[in-house]
Amino acid sequence: MATAKKPAKGKAPAKPKSPAAWAHDRLVAYIRQFEAELDAKQEIAMGFASDESGVLRIEGLGYFDPDIITFYGRDETGAKTQLIQHVTQLSVTLRAVPKEAEADPPRRIGFQLDAGWVGGDSGDGSVG
Repeated sequence: MATAKKPAKGKAPAKPKSPAAWAHDRLVAYIRQFEAELDAKQEIAMGFASDESGVLRIEGLGYFDPDIITFYGRDETGAKTQLIQHVTQLSVTLRAVPKEAEADPPRRIGFQLDAGWVGGDSGDGSVG
């Protein structure tokens, strides 16, 4: 007869991820991949798929368990902008936009969103 495994002493069983945590992790992976394909004159932005709100230059991404995802950054005029969305309504368009200042290096957020980024911040996804 098989018996159920018990967690090791002193360790609590792993808490399953919420829908928001899963969505966050997948969005981070998509952002990393998208940024790895940008050149040194481009930065990542998000287009709003459902309306004419324009573009959000993504500065960060977060979530609130169990089911809310938040994007924050600046719109095309530089105004601080935040999108709060339920995971069941998630629809995101990632866009390559020209970087804001020619002299500055392109801003990359993928490596800041979660540990494990192996790309670098040179503008082309290369290490170094």
